Amino acid sequence: MKKTKIIFFGTPDFAVKSLKVINENFHVLCVVTSPDKKSGRGLKMNESEVKRFSSDNNIPIKQPENLLNNDFLHEISSLGAELFIVVAFKKLPKEVFSIPVLGTINLHASLLPDYRGAAPINWVLINNERITGVTTFFINEKIDHGDIILKQEILINDNDDFKSLYNRLSVIGSEVLLKTIKIVSSGKAKIQKQDESKDLNLAPKLNARNTRINWNDNTDKILGMIRGLSPRPGSWTTLKNGDKEIRVKILKASLFSRSSFGESSIGKVLINNDQIHIYSKDGVINCIKIQLENKKEMLAKDLLNGYKFYDNSIVY
Repeated sequence: MKKTKIIFFGTPDFAVKSLKVINENFHVLCVVTSPDKKSGRGLKMNESEVKRFSSDNNIPIKQPENLLNNDFLHEISSLGAELFIVVAFKKLPKEVFSIPVLGTINLHASLLPDYRGAAPINWVLINNERITGVTTFFINEKIDHGDIILKQEILINDNDDFKSLYNRLSVIGSEVLLKTIKIVSSGKAKIQKQDESKDLNLAPKLNARNTRINWNDNTDKILGMIRGLSPRPGSWTTLKNGDKEIRVKILKASLFSRSSFGESSIGKVLINNDQIHIYSKDGVINCIKIQLENKKEMLAKDLLNGYKFYDNSIVY
């Protein structure tokens, strides 16, 4: 049986599971991934997870600085790919996504049209959604607006955080992508326009402003933010402790009732029985895992062994 010829575009580990499945079932002509970047204290050159997998499996690799470079466009055009597959990669220009005869398919980690954008897994958790999923669609010139091919829903577990949901969706996404390629290659795809008639949740890129905890929010919203940003990039707040102020990330937390502790001002830090509690608008947040600025993440009880909280400690 003739195997569909594919060029794969992707960078992080989320894309690797899809690439592995595609490489096992189709003919991957090459992968396109981000250029190596210097990072860390020694500024060592770091390769993307997709590049590492491709190197280990003898898949040709391309790392263009500019997707509109004429040499790059000529190279990928001349390979004769029938499909381009995109998983966790930057926006493709029309000059690229219009090349393959069967089109260019993207795997998105939400149930489109909800949560269009760069960080859908984070935002479904931040917003305390109960259901999410993955969508495959044909790329067009508007980001995450193309015609839908397949969707699959999953339930969000109460104990899911970004890491666990990310891992689950990467596996489910690879399975849905395999089905998608098979039906598109067979000419049996039944596409569906995205419903633009309802109010949509979006998934904008994360930054310092939208990852900072607002202690005036309801406790459920704060806990959703902590789950949705753990372990990376981490929800953060400013701790004023004595005469010092530092940035602190809260990576795991639970809810206590204010009635268990009495009343206090929003943002007040209370140390009680080797636990770190913070008063919110309508409850008390129990900080289970925490990371001080420029330090490793620690369990709260371990942090308290070597770090002193003063009576005037607050967060804001």
